[in-house]
Amino acid sequence: MKYIRTIAIMIIFILIFILLNMLLSPKYMTDLVEGSMISQYYREDKNHEVIFIGDCEVYANFSPMVMYEEQGITAYVRGSSQQLIWQSYSILEETLKYEKPKIVVFNVNSMRYDEPVSEAYNRLTIDKMKWSKQKVDIINASMTDEEDFLSYVFPILRYHSRFDKLTKEDFEYLFKTKNNTHNGFLINKNIKPVENLPTKRKLSNYKFADICYDYLDKINKICKDNNIELVLIKAPSLYPYWYDEYEEQIKEYAQRNQIDYYNFKDKIDEIGIDFSMDTYDAGLHLNLDGATKMSKYFAKILKDNYNLIDYRENEEINNIYQKKLTEYKEAIK
Repeated sequence: MKYIRTIAIMIIFILIFILLNMLLSPKYMTDLVEGSMISQYYREDKNHEVIFIGDCEVYANFSPMVMYEEQGITAYVRGSSQQLIWQSYSILEETLKYEKPKIVVFNVNSMRYDEPVSEAYNRLTIDKMKWSKQKVDIINASMTDEEDFLSYVFPILRYHSRFDKLTKEDFEYLFKTKNNTHNGFLINKNIKPVENLPTKRKLSNYKFADICYDYLDKINKICKDNNIELVLIKAPSLYPYWYDEYEEQIKEYAQRNQIDYYNFKDKIDEIGIDFSMDTYDAGLHLNLDGATKMSKYFAKILKDNYNLIDYRENEEINNIYQKKLTEYKEAIK
């Protein structure tokens, strides 16, 4: 009898501990919604011919819903805030456990970062990932000096101070969740025009770090091993500055490895982007109108140059995407 009571107490303790971990962990549903984006992929049908990986320059600038409506392309954006290149690699590796796209699109902006930026950005990418080898790899590669692995395993170690900061969101989404994106695209309708960009400062070193090239090689290799076309892009952001020295290195890498590379900053006029109207943060990212223009432009490139299926002609897939498009347009309203 004493043995049974001990087991029952242990089970109750474990359940309370699990519940507290769930309660104290940020939900990312109404605040810092960028932290929930990475997990929404798990609930999706895995039928995407195009997968985007990279930082905010993909989830803010490319709308898979527009790409489908225009060209019948099924795409998903597995982006996250300040997604570092080793994080992109592990997220791609995880994605390939679920599906094999025809094209992987990688935004090269993260080549400029050779070390973790902050715990806050790490959390937005890592917290809501499913546990896997890839999540372990990302944690180990991304932790700052102030972080420790156990705080990712047991969030209560990191978020215990949130006890007196809990909000309605923490209870409402304790056992449920919702989609804040549309196939990984985050809608932002605000307008903040470009007025005065910061002065372009000279750098002491423009060369991308070896670790960045190592992971770019890994991304290239895993794509080749799985017969996937890797496409490199640079989103049309005006800031942070994309230096000419950066551009030459990416062009050289793409040419040497026979990879297509598109720098959309050079095509701003052709795309029709107006930075007095099409950005929500003075040139860092596009707003909904700008992303719609960008997505139409890129969708045509993909359809004209790669062997992609027009899924608008597939009744089963089209039914799924027509429902998605309805939800997308309602969200825009």
